[in-house]
Amino acid sequence: MKKEAAITVKDLHISYRGIKKFSIKRSLFKKKNSIEIFDAVKGISFEVEKGKILGFIGKNGSGKSTTLRALAGIFSPDKGVIDLHGNSVSLLSIGVGFQPKLTGYENIYLSGMLLGFSEAEIKAKEEEIIKFADIGSFIYKPVKTYSSGMHSKLAFAITAILEADIILIDEVLSVGDAKFKEKSYNKMKELISDENRTVVIVSHSLETIRELCDQVLWLHDGKVKKIGTPEDVIPEYKEFMAQ
Repeated sequence: MKKEAAITVKDLHISYRGIKKFSIKRSLFKKKNSIEIFDAVKGISFEVEKGKILGFIGKNGSGKSTTLRALAGIFSPDKGVIDLHGNSVSLLSIGVGFQPKLTGYENIYLSGMLLGFSEAEIKAKEEEIIKFADIGSFIYKPVKTYSSGMHSKLAFAITAILEADIILIDEVLSVGDAKFKEKSYNKMKELISDENRTVVIVSHSLETIRELCDQVLWLHDGKVKKIGTPEDVIPEYKEFMAQ
């Protein structure tokens, strides 16, 4: 029997707009600068059942992170529908979600409130988050002073401990020291074991995708190349990339 859907995406299109390169001399003779449009996501559709783990694979520039950020509400679709069916969602990604001038401690509360948790709910989890992040006195220093490893530790701790209905992960499991990688990997497996939590992972680590995911969505040049089980999709993807 099919479970209820946690994420439904239909005909999703996302484009970036930017000014083409031009010289100052040439621009003096033109009234307008030409606009360059890059179609990052070109009409993709997919559905994730509640409690399932979907992995995104594909070469750089295929639209994986763009799609993930659209699911998180950071990017708005130019066309199409994203339906999260009333679920809370959190994005775990380096460089996203923190205010650099605020301390790590302050960002715990800011991030938690943006995820929809009350101050009391965050306070109850505060000690556990700080302990899991394990960045010492840096928790009381501005995030702009953090290394990428410390940033990922705190981001992962907040997302993992506060536990939204849908967790979106963009390559964070591959960042940090060996000890933290193991701890975060084990924590992720613990979160995934909850049959009510839905996870979407973007990763270049096919081993991570193979071990953690129920289904794999292969994106290529902004379109769905294939979707299926890891055993079905990964071998074909590896063969394609080896060509």
